[in-house]
Amino acid sequence: MSVRSLVKSIQDIMWKDAGVDGDAQRISQLCWMFFLKIIDDQDQTLELLDPAYRSPIPKKFQWRTWAANPEGITGDTLLAFVNDEMFPTLKDLTLTGLPGDRAHMVRGVFADAYNYMKSGQLMRQVVNKITGIDFNVLADRQHFGDIYEQILNDLQSAGNAGEFYTPRAVTAFMVDRIDPKPGEVIFDPSCGTGGFLTCSIRHMRDRYVKRTEDEQALQSSLRAVEKKQLPHMLCVTNMLLHGIEDPGFVRHDNTLARAYTSYGKADRVNIVLTNPPFGGREEDGIESNFPAHFRTRETADLFLALIIRLLKPGGRAAVVLPDGTLFGEGIKTRLKEHLMEECNLHTIVRLPNSVFKPYASIGTNLLFFEKGSPTRDVWFYEHRVPEGQKAYSMTRPIRLEHFQGCIDWWGGPTRTDREETEVAWKVSADDIKARGYNLDIKNPHVVADDHGDPEDLLADLTAAEAETADLRDQLKAILAEALAR
Repeated sequence: MSVRSLVKSIQDIMWKDAGVDGDAQRISQLCWMFFLKIIDDQDQTLELLDPAYRSPIPKKFQWRTWAANPEGITGDTLLAFVNDEMFPTLKDLTLTGLPGDRAHMVRGVFADAYNYMKSGQLMRQVVNKITGIDFNVLADRQHFGDIYEQILNDLQSAGNAGEFYTPRAVTAFMVDRIDPKPGEVIFDPSCGTGGFLTCSIRHMRDRYVKRTEDEQALQSSLRAVEKKQLPHMLCVTNMLLHGIEDPGFVRHDNTLARAYTSYGKADRVNIVLTNPPFGGREEDGIESNFPAHFRTRETADLFLALIIRLLKPGGRAAVVLPDGTLFGEGIKTRLKEHLMEECNLHTIVRLPNSVFKPYASIGTNLLFFEKGSPTRDVWFYEHRVPEGQKAYSMTRPIRLEHFQGCIDWWGGPTRTDREETEVAWKVSADDIKARGYNLDIKNPHVVADDHGDPEDLLADLTAAEAETADLRDQLKAILAEALAR
């Protein structure tokens, strides 16, 4: 059976269970089970390579012990084992505090995990299916990684869980333009399911990893934080599937909960790639971690302020932000002024409203900037939906090739060879300052539609309303006559 068919059969079994309600719970359930199998396969390899290695998971709870036997425990016995023994143990694993302690990773994944399945018989069927995947076989792991990406894509239709997923075409484009290299510290302060990290890993392996030392540099320079349990668990599993030996760098925490001024030189990074939550509000007190002139409960604004601080001189960032950040006033104005003074905001790619459907239908933008020199000019690029298509959708989503026009236009590292086109234009920092740092600048090459003279339109509307009223009166008369017969 192919990996794709196997995963589909697992999903079919789960839908029969009364405890699994909806996509988000199904994905969460799949994730902790896959995680345990992946960890166990990885542990067996590490044990062969290093006789001194010890799994962070007690033997009783290792997949090979309780799950690998198709005739093993099932029914109520299996449920009791999982709910009353395994989960409490893994949530409270003893930590050594030593570097590379994998118990920290396991404990973080299970901290808020939950077993939704109510049928021990159905759980045994799922366990037996998962046992059939060997994550030590590179081909199986790579194929399953692709399937896992599709599972994550399902989050877009999983209610609020959709906020954790950025379309892979968007992440791949941003990573391609930032061009990370092994050894450069890459940070995603709100990493969700790890899309920017996985794209960065693929990018570096495809272009730059030639030796063992390159791979080691890659693995040691990843940083990430995720506030919520489900995406954190998904991200850690995603890292394992992409060959990351120790995903303990993915912290289950709130980046904004730490005082802004406490981030010092040791915390600086070369690259930030992120899609921070926007439209939301942080819990009470979080804004007090920031200087008074940046204090707000708007999550995206707080992240932008922190990203600017976290970049090393010469560091670069690509960030997804909503239209509201571009035209907003007050604190948003101060933030944009700070951004343009501290960084070279060289490019803003304006995306159509439909890119993040169905989770969100608001205008979004990709901001690219580099720390160390003030902005002189900002280039804008208007990304348009492909010809013959009205909007992006679940069935016709944005794809990386849709960004090819922007990639071709982008220019070299200095970006001095760019030219204005019907979808690209340049605005000076002085002009932006004169606009009160309003970055919501429309394409000057597009002529606004002429909808006609307002007085004529109003007269046409009045005439249409009169005609509608006349037709309504005629219909009433016909109905009254029919009822009188």
